[in-house]
Amino acid sequence: MTDPIQQAFALGQSIWYDGIRRSLFASGDLERMVAKEGLRGMTSNPSIFEAAIAGSSDYAEAIAELRSTGPRDAKSAYESLAISDIRAAADIFRPVYEDSGGSDGFVSMEVSPELAHDTAGSAAEARRLWSVIDRPNVMIKVPATPAGIPVIQELTGAGINVNVTLLFGLEAYESAVQAYLAGLEDRLGAGGDLGTIASVASVFVSRLDAALEARLGSVPGPAHVASAHTTVAIANAKVIYARFRQLFSGPRWDSLAGAGARPQRLLWASTSTKSPALPELLYVESLMGPDTVDTLPPATFEAFRARGRVHSALEEDMEAARAILEGLPDQGIDLAEVTDQLLSDGVDKFQGAFRKLLSSLEEAVAGPSAKAEPWRLHRCLPAELTEQMNAALGEWRATDKTTRLWAHDATVWTGGDEAAWLGWLGVALDQAAHAQRFETLAKEVADAGFTDAVVLGMGGSSLCPEVLANTFPSRPGLPRLHVLDSTDPAQVKAIQTQLDLASTLFFVSSKSGTTLEPNIFAAYFYQAVSKVVGEERAGSHFVAITDPGSPLEDLARTQRYRAVFAGVPSIGGRYSALSNFGMVPAAASGIDVVRLFESAETMAHACAPSVPARDNPGLVLGALIGAAVNAGRDKLTLVTSPGLSRLGAWLEQLLAESTGKHGRGVIPVDREPLGAPEAYGSDRLFAYISLAGDHDSDLEAKISALEAAGQPVVRIELSDPYQLGREFFRWEFATAVAGSIIGIDPFDQPDVEEAKVSARRLTDAYDRNGSLAELDPFFEGDGAALYADSTNQAALAQVGGEGPSLPGYLGAHLGRAGTGDYVAVLAYVPMTEAHEAVLTGIRTAIRDARRVATCVGFGPRFQHSTGQAYKGGPNTGVFLQITCDDTVVLPVPGHRFSFGVVKEAEARSDLEVLAQRGRRALRVHLGPDVAAGLEVIRAAVTEGLLSVSTRA
Repeated sequence: MTDPIQQAFALGQSIWYDGIRRSLFASGDLERMVAKEGLRGMTSNPSIFEAAIAGSSDYAEAIAELRSTGPRDAKSAYESLAISDIRAAADIFRPVYEDSGGSDGFVSMEVSPELAHDTAGSAAEARRLWSVIDRPNVMIKVPATPAGIPVIQELTGAGINVNVTLLFGLEAYESAVQAYLAGLEDRLGAGGDLGTIASVASVFVSRLDAALEARLGSVPGPAHVASAHTTVAIANAKVIYARFRQLFSGPRWDSLAGAGARPQRLLWASTSTKSPALPELLYVESLMGPDTVDTLPPATFEAFRARGRVHSALEEDMEAARAILEGLPDQGIDLAEVTDQLLSDGVDKFQGAFRKLLSSLEEAVAGPSAKAEPWRLHRCLPAELTEQMNAALGEWRATDKTTRLWAHDATVWTGGDEAAWLGWLGVALDQAAHAQRFETLAKEVADAGFTDAVVLGMGGSSLCPEVLANTFPSRPGLPRLHVLDSTDPAQVKAIQTQLDLASTLFFVSSKSGTTLEPNIFAAYFYQAVSKVVGEERAGSHFVAITDPGSPLEDLARTQRYRAVFAGVPSIGGRYSALSNFGMVPAAASGIDVVRLFESAETMAHACAPSVPARDNPGLVLGALIGAAVNAGRDKLTLVTSPGLSRLGAWLEQLLAESTGKHGRGVIPVDREPLGAPEAYGSDRLFAYISLAGDHDSDLEAKISALEAAGQPVVRIELSDPYQLGREFFRWEFATAVAGSIIGIDPFDQPDVEEAKVSARRLTDAYDRNGSLAELDPFFEGDGAALYADSTNQAALAQVGGEGPSLPGYLGAHLGRAGTGDYVAVLAYVPMTEAHEAVLTGIRTAIRDARRVATCVGFGPRFQHSTGQAYKGGPNTGVFLQITCDDTVVLPVPGHRFSFGVVKEAEARSDLEVLAQRGRRALRVHLGPDVAAGLEVIRAAVTEGLLSVSTRA
């Protein structure tokens, strides 16, 4: 057998599914998973139901029906929906139950978490649910609280199947087993049939490691242990399994078994890894053994089905497992205290999810609400584009690509290494398991008295923090969040002058730990902080966010940084918003990152394989973007309401760097002022993302005018800023889908590296020689100098008019932009509101004169973003690079070069690679007065475009 699920069953372990939602039944997916894939049971809990009901459209019709039948309280509505689902699932699993003689094929439903500490109430509700559901293959879930243990005995004695949940430690497990055995004895004494009773004891695994990681700073596993990946949670599970073997043997058990009793099987729950340092299937593959059940959440189930390895592992390395547990006190860990706290936290979590679910249902049953479908994508599309989008959705449905995407199947794309870059699919859930870590960081930062925090990064490591810093207000007592992602010396100095270095915390963010810009930022500010607080204390002002084992991690250890937070190796920079790169700076500034995770997880559920293609919000958006690109509408114009003004920059990088390669891809257009419908051609798709209560009436009117004119427009509204978590996930999922439809690998960036290498070559040469080679302009005049490669110079040789002039050359260059092209202004100047305002005037004049899309990027940050699409995407760009003389000289510690030299090297490399790729590119170099120089360019562009228009 090659199917891991079937192999596990042959070993004696049943694979159950930890997730339930109505579309699983309606689509036939659950029947297929049972009949074809060997699935043998299903579990649920309030968190799962909350995500399914509040995070999908699965229940819209059922809720509407409940609404029409008259007033109904939220709890009754929940039970009506949940019991219907439990019955439907139990009926699908009934053949498994019968074929196994009652050993398998179970579906579980939870007693209300609000009764976790009420013995009599739990017992009464369990009996009622058992009677109402009326299926022999149902288990009633009872938490292993002190109040819940007697319930286990009572229900077992009454012949009711029990799933004992929220078990973490050996002592609680033994109590649960003793209650089960006592219940069997009660049943036998009353003359009842023991052969109809089944029970499982659900031991939660990965949560234990997550709790210990928060205390110890890493998942503990002593070096002497044979397995490099042995963790405390696995050791704990193995010891519990050994005790299971003992408890279900001997005279007492033999007497019950002789009367037909079944052992209470161990069920492994919470088996998805919560630490990026651990392999994805570590817990699943380490807990294989006879007489057990493993319940897997959807993503872990798909991963195990696709590439799981099966062998009997539970009785391996038992001496090492015991040694790990015995060694915990020496590390200051009282395991019993930790597991007691996990039980308490688990009850609180389920109660919170239950209350949230009831609140959502109360609102939904009361009447239709925008909150009922927060992911809704409102579309106004031409009929032809709708047809093309539907065709893409149909192809995805026919080839089961959503399931394959979640299963990390690289053939969804090019069959390359895409499977290695899908860690973002589960990162929100994984991060939520580490919530305490973020709370601890926020408290530590507040206690330290930091007034400001600065992210030192580029691209994927800086753009999400920038969105959050500009969306959420600063919180009293916590630092204001800033982002530095420019090597322009004036901009570096401007950031520095805003700060009191003695009370500033710096986040050095670099996935690889080798990126030039974050490294020189770190060197510069470490030296500056050292001068203020002393070198002994300087490291406490720095936090590193980087992948494990990177050079930056080594530097952080050497310079005694306050902390190092690990990136996830399987998440690329532009998909890292919900990983530590986005969330650690957010938490430090007081943003409730858990709310962002919850929002993202709701969207993840809405994008699950079981959701019909037409209702999957990430798939629908991705299919629209991909179909639009293939139809020639590759200029995705991003429009945001004022409160979300920086979201477009994050989307720019995600879309351009992911899709712009091999001559294809999306060209995102951010912050271009909306014009009248006649300003646009047929190469546009518009996305309007707004925040409730933040609407601009003029903007709304222009969007409506575009819709009325037949331009394709999609609208997304966020009810509050925390729904950014949902949008981070939606757009990441959509970008991955669009990449597949376009026909590229959305996780590599082949053209970004070339400019980086070229810039590094120039800065290394400066370190050796103390200078950069002189460049010869082909034109000087009006306070500007022009540079271009020989091909572009030749194209601009005939400028017309009375002779060579700045307006003539700019007009000739921009006049090369025709139908379907775009113009990108690449400004290596300080990123200020005043400079952007002038550049916006320039781009608007170009758009209106040439009727083409326009982009503005500040260098060098755009090189880590849209630079990939500019160099590797469709050759439809006309590029105007703007550079300037620097008025500030900032040396880079440890080097001969300064920040200005780095910026110059990056500008030269950018232009060089554009020319090598046959792009239409021109450099305009200004003097030290940037404001005046930009105005000169604006006037020259206006004059030059008018001249071109007149000649045409």
